[in-house]
Amino acid sequence: MNKPIRYITIDDNIVDQLTLHEYAKQFPFLQNKGSFNSPVDGLTAISNIAPDLIFLDIEMPGMNGVELLKLIKEKVSVAIFITSHPEYALEGFELSAFDYILKPLTEERFRASMNRLQDYWAMKQNAATYEVLVEQEFIVIKEGYVQTKLPQHEIIYLEAMQDYTKVVTEKKNYLTLTTLTAFLERLSPQKFKRIHRSYAVALNKVTAAGGYNISCGKFNLPIGKTYRSEISKLNL
Repeated sequence: MNKPIRYITIDDNIVDQLTLHEYAKQFPFLQNKGSFNSPVDGLTAISNIAPDLIFLDIEMPGMNGVELLKLIKEKVSVAIFITSHPEYALEGFELSAFDYILKPLTEERFRASMNRLQDYWAMKQNAATYEVLVEQEFIVIKEGYVQTKLPQHEIIYLEAMQDYTKVVTEKKNYLTLTTLTAFLERLSPQKFKRIHRSYAVALNKVTAAGGYNISCGKFNLPIGKTYRSEISKLNL
């Protein structure tokens, strides 16, 4: 990754800020541009610094993090909520937050989020963003004037990345300019199943399924809490 991801934190809890910064030091592609204790200070910092990424809390004095993101979502590439309030998760994802992490922040959870972010950032910076058309047995991926017909049976899983969807195959990954929800609306529900807010799998690629995870060969994907009951009814 050539270009670093410049980030700021907006959180009124100093201890939580320090914890995040300690974890972030493990990822050389993250460049700390400052910590701010209130949404007002955060707004000023966003205007002055123009960060690529913001980590923000929800409950803060004067304005909550959801309200803040509504004001600045066009000014930052990536927003990640780190909060004690799970009840805002749906609204956060509707605002295209990249991730929604519940406190207390753990090193493992932060690492998982940053690994996804690194993959997303590299694809967005160094590779084309593809348009996609769905046919009966293929998806047609358009890169400028070049079209590639990808057989649907080669898709292993789909991953939501803000307003994009990553299509994962054994040979190549594609970052397509469509949301996961919109993508799935054009695919057969007999072939693809959403298992998490951020993931959908090709059912023919599932090699193992448990209470909290689904494996597709070397890929191990989480099952979201709201999807577990439905997934358990499938003969996987």
